[in-house]
Amino acid sequence: MPEVDVSAVSIETVCKRCIVSGRVQRVSYRACARTEALRLGVTGYARNLPDGRVEVLACGDAQAVDALIRWLWLGSPRARVTEVAVRAADAADSPKGFVAG
Repeated sequence: MPEVDVSAVSIETVCKRCIVSGRVQRVSYRACARTEALRLGVTGYARNLPDGRVEVLACGDAQAVDALIRWLWLGSPRARVTEVAVRAADAADSPKGFVAG
């Protein structure tokens, strides 16, 4: 069996905090985001903000986090997303798994 040089395989772990605006509360947005995050292997959380937006923390492989951010624009079937603001976040904030709370 040939040896694999794991030093050549780079998995960049990133964390992004996203603020999602639009009709994103009371439309199963957080539960659907959790399902998608788990499918992608992304950890973090989705939680309602008092002003009607949803905050999503997404941590994991850079490609998986980017895929979740693209999904955030689609959201649940009843959601209507108008904006997804994204900024870097600290991995220390990420829970194990993905929590929709």
